[in-house]
This record gives sequence, C-alpha cells and structure tokens, in this order.
Amino acid sequence: MNALPADSSTLRPMLGIGLKVISVTVFVAMQTSLKGLGTEIPAGQLVFFRSFFALVPVLLYLWWLGTLKTALDTRDVGGHFLRGAIGVTSMGFGFYAIGRLPYPEWVTLSYAAPLLTVVFAALFLREQVGRFRWTAVLVGLCGIIVVIAPTLSLEVGSLSGEERLGMIASLAGAAFAAVAMIQVRRLVRTEPTATIVVYFSICSSVIALASLPFGWVWPSPAQAGLLILAGLFGGIGQLLLTACYRYAEASTIAPFEYTSMLLAVLIGALLFEEVASPTTVLGGAIVVSAGVFIILREHRLGLERKRARRVSPSQN
Repeated sequence: MNALPADSSTLRPMLGIGLKVISVTVFVAMQTSLKGLGTEIPAGQLVFFRSFFALVPVLLYLWWLGTLKTALDTRDVGGHFLRGAIGVTSMGFGFYAIGRLPYPEWVTLSYAAPLLTVVFAALFLREQVGRFRWTAVLVGLCGIIVVIAPTLSLEVGSLSGEERLGMIASLAGAAFAAVAMIQVRRLVRTEPTATIVVYFSICSSVIALASLPFGWVWPSPAQAGLLILAGLFGGIGQLLLTACYRYAEASTIAPFEYTSMLLAVLIGALLFEEVASPTTVLGGAIVVSAGVFIILREHRLGLERKRARRVSPSQN
C-alpha cells in the first residue's frame, strides 16, 4: 500500500465516509467486549490486549498484500511515536472509564471526540470548515442531548468517587482521541495505512506492558476471550479508521462517529437492559439526519470538483 498525497485531487469523501461508518461498527463491537469485562481487569491490561491482538488482522492483511517485509519502513518514526503515545493515553483513559460509568453516560462523553476533531482540524490543519458542516455538527450534538438528557443518572450529589474519576477520564480520553485523529491525518500524507497501524499497535503494546507491575490479573477463559476479541476488533477497526482519513478531511468524517449511537442503543437494550425511550428514537433521528445532510452535501461538492477538473484543461 502506498500513501496517497492528501490534496484535493485525491479526496473521495464518499469513500472516506463509508470506511468511517464501517470502522465505527467494528469499534462498537470492541467497546461491547470491553464493557462486558466490567472493572475487574486493569486499564493497562485492557490496552495491552487491545493493542497486541490488534496486530493479528493487521499482519494477516499485510501478508495477503505481500508487503509484510516492508511494514516497518517509514520516513517519520517520530510521528509514529507521537501518535502512539497520544493514542495509548486516550485508550487508557477511555478503558478506565467504560467500566465505571453507565453505558449512556460513557457514550455521551465519548462524543466529545468528533466535535473536538472538527475544531482541531480547523485550527491546526487549516481545513476549511464551512457553515454547513458547523451547523450539522451542532445539530448532531443537539440530537445527542435529546437522547441522553432524560436518562442521565449522575447527579452531582449521587456521584461516587469512581464515577467522578470515570467522568474525568472519559472527557480526557475524548480530548486525546481528537488530537490522535489530527496526527493520523498528518501521517497519511506520507505513510501507508498499515504502517501507521503496525507502529501504533507495537508502541501501545510496549507502553501498556509497562503497567504489568501495577496489578494485572489472571483472566478467566471468558474474560480472556473478550480481551482477545477486543484486540481483533480493534485491529480491524484501526485499519479502516486510518484508511478513511486518506480519502476525506477530518472535519468531514468526524460527524459520522455519531452512527455508533444507534448501535449503542441496540446493544444497550439487548445486553445491558437499556430500553430505548421515545426521546432516544427522536434524538437518533436528528443525528442520522445530520449525517445524511452531510453525505448529500459532500456528494454535490464531489460532482462540482469533477466538473471543475474536466473544464480546467480546456482553459489552458
């Protein structure tokens, strides 16, 4: 796999959006596996299993492509290390929080990441974010509030110490996740997708392994199965997520993180005994509508860019 230059001639927003939606689905499966583990497994151990076993699908993919021998070839070791350090920090915070917060609250706080990605992309990557996308992001946020507000249970007076720490960790994880996505956007300009994922998995595995003296536990067979599944899902999702930033701007892709809400509602009802209320259905419809509007807008802009490229040669 060769890296594609991140310029307007190679942007394919619809493909980037599609890859993002698929990656979100896979990551929801990973989160469900982690949520099923509760708080019995330390966060560092969760990060290690998620990172180490993520290498399995990645290396198989490279073997299939015939590029396994060149997987570690890179022109930006420092960039990979920075992405790994940021990503490990985000995962550590997020995995710590997921077992300590009710699922709706955890999902709500995690949605801060795509919103912050839009802001960071505009500030640090100088990506042009028009009023339409800003409006769509705000509409999506309103939909999230509609879904979550009636079911929030973490009133200030009733927060336990672990719940307070979980809320803080979740918000911190979301902030670091947004920064990580900005770094991925930079790396795809020169680095192959699989190389980014391999370096990230290796880096995060090594860092997480350093937490071994701080209280790892011996997992039961069921827990081991969930840990391994989380890693496999994480590797597949990471490949898809990294690839999607090759074809669309971060600010275009970020709002589609909200598609995980519908999956989370379904999984919550089936596995965590959370029944979707009318407000959940209404809020979900708002979020999905915002995403559909962005897809239609990007499709229209894509057609306009194609027409412009066809016309420009004749003007020379």
